[in-house]
Amino acid sequence: MSETTGWDRGLVVRADGRGLIGHAGAVLLRQLADRTGLTAALASVLPAGVGAGWRERAHVLVQLVVAIALGATNLSEAEALQAHHQGLFGRAVSDSTTRRTLAAVDERVLAKIGQARARVRRHVWSLLHLRPGGFPWLSVAGKRLHGWIVIDLDATIITAASKKERATATFKKSFGFHPLAAWCANTGECLAMWLRPGNAGSNTVTDHITVLTDALAQTPGASTAKILVRVDGAGATHGLIGHLLALNTRRRTVRFTTGWKITDVDEKAIDRLPENAWETSLNQDGTLQEGYFVAELTGVNTRDGWPEGMRLIVRRVKPSGRQLRDLTDFEKKTGWKYSITATNIRKMTRIPGSHQAQWLDAVHRNHAVVEDRVRTNKAMGLENLPSNSWIVNRSWMLSANLAADLDAWLRLLALHDQPDLADAEPDTMRFRLYHLPARLAKHARRRRLRIEQTWPWACAFTTCWQRLTAVPAVT
Repeated sequence: MSETTGWDRGLVVRADGRGLIGHAGAVLLRQLADRTGLTAALASVLPAGVGAGWRERAHVLVQLVVAIALGATNLSEAEALQAHHQGLFGRAVSDSTTRRTLAAVDERVLAKIGQARARVRRHVWSLLHLRPGGFPWLSVAGKRLHGWIVIDLDATIITAASKKERATATFKKSFGFHPLAAWCANTGECLAMWLRPGNAGSNTVTDHITVLTDALAQTPGASTAKILVRVDGAGATHGLIGHLLALNTRRRTVRFTTGWKITDVDEKAIDRLPENAWETSLNQDGTLQEGYFVAELTGVNTRDGWPEGMRLIVRRVKPSGRQLRDLTDFEKKTGWKYSITATNIRKMTRIPGSHQAQWLDAVHRNHAVVEDRVRTNKAMGLENLPSNSWIVNRSWMLSANLAADLDAWLRLLALHDQPDLADAEPDTMRFRLYHLPARLAKHARRRRLRIEQTWPWACAFTTCWQRLTAVPAVT
C-alpha cells in the first residue's frame, strides 16, 4: 500500500470522546487572572447577585476575557468555548447573560473597573520588578531608557460590515469606528482605549488629552516619575503640547516626541541648512543607518506661537517609488523626502548622548512599534465589534483590552525566558499554548490535565503553570 495514500487504513472516526479539552491554555489565562487579583478586583465592583440561576458578573466577564484571548470574535463563540471548558470552570455562561453583563457597564461602572485595573496593574508591575532581569525598560538606538515609562498614542479604524450604533464613514473612506488608544511600550499593555465614531477627528485635542489622562491613571504611581509620551503627526497641536508641558511637576518629568506637519515656512528653514549640518541617522541597535540623514532645525525655523524650548529635528531620505507622487515642489527640487519631529527633550537623565538629534530621531521612529500593538489588539478581539449596541461594543472593547493585558502578563511573568514565546503574537500563542489539546482525568478527588508530552512546547506549558501557581494570591 502506498505510503502517501494508506495512512487511513483501519482508522475510525467517532465523536464519543470524554474528558477532552481542546483549548487547555485557558487554565493558564484563568489562573493568571485569579493570581494577579484581576478576578477579585472585578468582583469588588461588579454585582455578585443572589438567587437561583444568577451568575456572578465578575466570573462572566473574566470568562469572556479568557475566551477572547483564545480567539472568540463574538458572544456565541465565547459561549461555545466555555461549554467546552465546563469540566474546568463550571457551567458555561450563555451569550445572552454575557450580553446583559456588557450592557450593564455604564460610565460609573466603567470608571470603577478602571480603578480596579490600575490596582491590579500596580501589583503586576511590582512582580515584574522582582523577576529575573527586572522591569522591561525600553532600549532605543543602543541606549537603555532605565526608569522611563514610554506611552505611545495612536488611533486606528475598526470597520463595520453592517450598520451599528455610531458607526459612520471614516477618513479612509471605510465605515465603522475610529478608537484612540494609549499603549505602554515597555510591557505592550493597552493602558487606555476610547471608542469613537468613525468620523472622529485624527488630531482632536480633547480626545488625546482624555486618553492620555486615562493612561496615566493606569500607570502605577511609583512609575510615573519619568514619562515619555510619543504621538504621530496628530499630536502636533498647541493644546496637546501645552498639556504635556503642564504635566511636569517637581516630582514628575514628562517628555514628548510628536510628528510635525511640514509647511512652506519649514521648507524655507530646511533650505537654509548647510550641508555639513546633516548627520547620518541611527538604527535601533545604535549603528549608523547609511543613506538617511538628520539635522537640528531648532532656531532656524521662525514659526511663532509654539512653546519656548521646543526642538525640531528634521530627517531626510531618498523617496521611494510610492512617495514620488506625493512630493512637494521643494522635495522634487532637492530630491529628498523630509519629515520633522517636535520634542521637548534637551537631555534625559543618566542617558549619555540623549541630547543628540540622531538619537532623538531614533526615539521617535521607535514609535512605529505602536503599529504592532494595534495589529495584535485587533487579533485579540478588536478586528470587529460584534454588537449593534454602542454600550455593548464599548464593553467588548474593554474585555478585549483585558484579554490583551492577560496575554502580555503571561509572557512577561511566566514566559520571559522562553525565546520563542516571550514576544510571541496572539496567533503564535494560540498555536503553541492556548489551543493545546489535553485530557482531563479525575482520580482520588483530584483533577489532572494531561497534555501530549511530545508537543514541542509541553515543557513551556507546564513551566508556565508552575510559575503562575507560585505567584502569591492577592487577598
